[in-house]
Amino acid sequence: MKKLVYETLEDVSKASKKADKIEILRSNVSWALKDVLRATYDDSIQFWLPLGEVPYTPNKEGSIPSNLLKSNTKFKYFCKGGVADKMLSHKRESIFIDLLESIHPKDAIVCTKMINKESLGKGITKKLVQEAFPGLILK
Repeated sequence: MKKLVYETLEDVSKASKKADKIEILRSNVSWALKDVLRATYDDSIQFWLPLGEVPYTPNKEGSIPSNLLKSNTKFKYFCKGGVADKMLSHKRESIFIDLLESIHPKDAIVCTKMINKESLGKGITKKLVQEAFPGLILK
């Protein structure tokens, strides 16, 4: 079974060597992981969502109806320059809150860090992501 995004990021944060961090990222690659990394560290990706804390109720670990490995397709509703440009802000924010409340609580934290462009963990930098996945980050 594939690791959830937060699990991979936690493993990367725990690794002490850069080569190990890159190997963990590459060996656990998924579209969701790449989407999160790119959206966090690529300056060309901007969000229509307000910055700061998000008012949502975290899911309980035992009753998670979905996961970020499936729900990352909803990111298109939050990014500037796509389908989200024509959405009403309350609709867009409602979709984001629904996403956060339907996935693992630690993946929800990853998503809030992503929209705020915050570090995803110790040693997880733009440069590291560029080395692990050349061409992923455009700007």
